[in-house]
Amino acid sequence: MTEVPQALPLGYAELLSDIKQRVRHAQTRAVLAVNAELIRLYWDIGALIDKRQKQEGWGAGVIPRLARDLHNALPEEKGFSERNIKRMLAFYREYPLVDFVPQAVAQSAATPEVPQAVALFEAQLLQAIPWGHHAELMAKVKDLPKPIGVSGYELTRALPENLGSSLPSIEEIERELQGDEA
Repeated sequence: MTEVPQALPLGYAELLSDIKQRVRHAQTRAVLAVNAELIRLYWDIGALIDKRQKQEGWGAGVIPRLARDLHNALPEEKGFSERNIKRMLAFYREYPLVDFVPQAVAQSAATPEVPQAVALFEAQLLQAIPWGHHAELMAKVKDLPKPIGVSGYELTRALPENLGSSLPSIEEIERELQGDEA
């Protein structure tokens, strides 16, 4: 027997669309909540290690042992390699004054919108960024006070003489630019 398709009730398509949208928004909020917890955990682990290193005089040698022991105690857990534990410590040291206030799961927003990053406070912003991005930023940005991309290389030294003489001098370019501004 073949089933005869029934006509959909009035408003059914809108109901289906609304439910799908709510499920997607709930999934997004869940992912963001998990990420925020992970960031808080990693910051907290970094803080614990930093505190112990200062109090007990531990060196960096404790981190490989800690990574091995965590792997043996929690073999199903990922993310506690020596390299990642060092990143946790570096993460805490980058943001030692951030106040991570635990979020109650029951206090999730009723609205499905996710706030824009510029509207977040420092701790919220840090929690909204995935751990892999934090690790990449810490690896790439070594010292912020140093200017980026400053070079003393002079292109004119590498040019052939016949080409170099046809280019305007720096002074001529500056005069040209100043003439355009006036």
